[in-house]
Amino acid sequence: MTTFSLRKFFAAAVVAACLPFAPHTASAASAANLPDFTDLVDKVGPAVVNIRTTTRVTSGGPRGALPPGMDDGDMSEFFRRFFGIPMPQSPQSPQSPGMPRGGNNGGNGGSGGSGGSQDTPDSNDLEQNSGVGSGFILSADGYVMTNAHVIDDADTIYVTLTDKREFKAKLIGVDERTDVAVVKISAANLPTITIGDSNKVRVGEWVVAIGSPFGLENTVTAGIVSAKGRDTGDYLPFIQTDVAVNPGNSGGPLINMQGEVIGINSQIYSRTGGFMGISFAIPIDEAMRVADQLKASGKVVRGRIAVAIGEVTKDVADSLGLPKAQGALVSSVEPGGPADKAGVQPGDIILKFNGHSVDTATDLPRMVGDTKPGTKATITVWRKGQTRDLPVTIAEMQPDKTSKGDQKKPQPPKQRATNALGLAVSDIPADQLRALKLRNGVQIDAVDGPAARVGLQKGDIVLRVGDTDITSAKQFDEVTAHLDSQKMVALLVRRGENTQFVPIRPRSVQK
Repeated sequence: MTTFSLRKFFAAAVVAACLPFAPHTASAASAANLPDFTDLVDKVGPAVVNIRTTTRVTSGGPRGALPPGMDDGDMSEFFRRFFGIPMPQSPQSPQSPGMPRGGNNGGNGGSGGSGGSQDTPDSNDLEQNSGVGSGFILSADGYVMTNAHVIDDADTIYVTLTDKREFKAKLIGVDERTDVAVVKISAANLPTITIGDSNKVRVGEWVVAIGSPFGLENTVTAGIVSAKGRDTGDYLPFIQTDVAVNPGNSGGPLINMQGEVIGINSQIYSRTGGFMGISFAIPIDEAMRVADQLKASGKVVRGRIAVAIGEVTKDVADSLGLPKAQGALVSSVEPGGPADKAGVQPGDIILKFNGHSVDTATDLPRMVGDTKPGTKATITVWRKGQTRDLPVTIAEMQPDKTSKGDQKKPQPPKQRATNALGLAVSDIPADQLRALKLRNGVQIDAVDGPAARVGLQKGDIVLRVGDTDITSAKQFDEVTAHLDSQKMVALLVRRGENTQFVPIRPRSVQK
């Protein structure tokens, strides 16, 4: 194999010698088609900053030496973000970063939170480097945008410019839901970054990231936009790229070829803690809406309608007669909330909000969240094969509450599930229905065959079969006796405080 490779090399060399102008011409043509980032970096680079955070630790604690080659700041951040442990022999207590979907890519573990206090430290306290990240200057008077998780749990925030000037920053505000934070430094006539339009981003276009991976400030990496509107389970649809982003890049800008920031580098998908070819950026349009509110009041006000939602799968859409899988499936409705007052029910599929189409479940929280509390809006829902317009008054979103535990239910006698769905059910006493805030339903006592295959469990409550509300075990048996084994049917099922449709194909039952 080695000999073959060398022969190919020498053959190529002979051809090159015979055609001296061909390689030069081809190289020039290739170079002409490649992007040149030098002017862009010269233009944008001065507005990108390094962010370093510290926490206070008691000087009386032991402070052992660090392993060779490990920096007390940059490597500490790496250990905490990706392994959930402090630096070896560090006085910090262990923290768990959680790391859903590959984890965030820099700063400190967690999301948001207060920090940046500029109080004078106690004489017995020491500053311990706790994180490193990036940011960019929004205005010449010193407002800087970064990720909320970069400055999480910080006692002091330091911002370093490209000219090596370092400032203590004041925390203006953080928004955990979008992972956006704004800090301010006391400086004037600072270089600023140009804000672009993330709605105009095209998949395949060249983009550049500038930041401080592992504390190496002003590092430039480039790639292309891999996807738009990427749902990772968070509040925002992310811009996905293949730009090399690593711990410490968090909060830095994602820049297009016009030198405009179109996103904030925020997360990576990784199994190792380092870059694996997939990175995510917060769209700058969403980030600026948050930043403007943080600058004005230090907090973000969002609307809410008080529903829990889930995706509408193709099986659910087919079984309910929806033309295509779209919308947000209502799994639960908060009693007394705006949606409850408007008549929204578990099992409804929200297709539109104020006339705007809800294509996926993640569209709805953004639409509602961007609506001013007190505004009257219209929700279009799909229920039992028909659309309905429901008027709703938007409320203000409050801090998340811990959900209540599941209601304990009496153990029913063991039964066999012999019908077409593989379910044995029993009536629910009226007082228990009231306690569960349900109008109807039957409790599953035994699971078999088709129902077991789709994951239904003993104790689940069946509210509806197809378009028929279930009010008793007798009615349930009558409805299931007439199901077509060749067609999928959707069961509206409640488990705990969540309600969802479960598509199921009935089995043939001899009569």
